Parts: sequence; structure tokens; C-alpha cells
Amino acid sequence: MSNSNGVQLMQKVVEQLRLEASLERLKVSQASMDLKNFCLQNAHKDLLLTGVPSNDNPFRPPKSCLLL
Repeated sequence: MSNSNGVQLMQKVVEQLRLEASLERLKVSQASMDLKNFCLQNAHKDLLLTGVPSNDNPFRPPKSCLLL
């Protein structure tokens, strides 16, 4: 019984390998160029690069209030 389980497991492995082999792949140079272009096109939306407007920043230091 363990032999048939081993055969079934190997058939699943072979099927997965065939599926992965049939996928279309990109060259690393093309993928990195696409990623660079995407980052440059969306840099104006990135708050880490542009900063958070002070009126929208929930973590800004609180203003002191003086009551007399």
C-alpha cells in the first residue's frame, strides 16, 4: 500500500513540475526594467518619498493649548 502512495505522490510531483515548466518566464533584466519604470511612474503617490501632509498626519505632535 505504501508503494502505491509513493507512486501517486511522484505523479503529483511530476504534474506540478510540468505545470511550472510550461509557464512563460521573463528575463531578470526585463522584469527589473519594468519594476523600475513602475516605481518611477508612481513615485508621486509614495508617501515615503513625498511625505505626509501635516493636516492629514494622525501622528503629528499635538499642539499645546494654554488655558488662562
